[in-house]
Amino acid sequence: MPDPGAPSEEARPAWDSTALRSDPHADPDKARRVQEMFGAIARRYDLNNRLHSLGRDQAWRRRAVRLAQVGPDDDVLDVACGTGDLSEAFARGGARSVIGVDFTPEMLEVANVKVNHRRWPRDVTRPTYVQGDAMDLQFPDESQDVVSIAFGIRNVTDPAKAVSEFHRVLRPGGRVVILEFCEPGLAPMRLFNGFYCKRIMPLTASLIARDRSGAYQYLPRSIETFSKPEDLAALTAAAGFGEIQQTRMTMGICAITVGHKAAGP
Repeated sequence: MPDPGAPSEEARPAWDSTALRSDPHADPDKARRVQEMFGAIARRYDLNNRLHSLGRDQAWRRRAVRLAQVGPDDDVLDVACGTGDLSEAFARGGARSVIGVDFTPEMLEVANVKVNHRRWPRDVTRPTYVQGDAMDLQFPDESQDVVSIAFGIRNVTDPAKAVSEFHRVLRPGGRVVILEFCEPGLAPMRLFNGFYCKRIMPLTASLIARDRSGAYQYLPRSIETFSKPEDLAALTAAAGFGEIQQTRMTMGICAITVGHKAAGP
């Protein structure tokens, strides 16, 4: 018989102090927790991104598009697209087509509202959005020219499996672009960033989003316990990518990893 004094499943946050005490990436229930938290913060997600990155998040995405070297004949698959900011950046960057894939329906709802309410130049193809799993992409082999994922690879249950999927769906000569947070190398910046991300941002972001899911407690913990950029580069290489380059931005708080699929024999 259930305890009448115990919190209901609906009242229980996706991430609480107990779940975050250890490595959240090893949590067997990570997928459900991640989907639930993003569903809870979807409507204020963009606002929090702009405020807490001091507007830099859009510049990081534009840099990722430039490093992808997108051309007018390129088809782009933007995985863990969230509310569609990177998908839109690729579309405006001149890609032939852009498909955004995300695990969370609420995030896709926001993405679709945005894309349908913006004014688009006639020569720009709007992104389209579908629900999907980064580890099991429902796209044919060698069907894309660029696969991107921004601030999402650490939220995947098995990043290595996801990156292998990226390799599978890319055409020969295709590029993978991974944009992710990391801990700054310089000690003063690392200390400041740690204080900001662990003390200030969780409070203010949770207030803005009216969030009780624990999403903004998970964020700094997920960065702290995730792979370093050099480890992510090694994971990308293990999936079969070559010519791997990494670019750190804003004093090292995030990095872009670009890898190339071999052009063929």
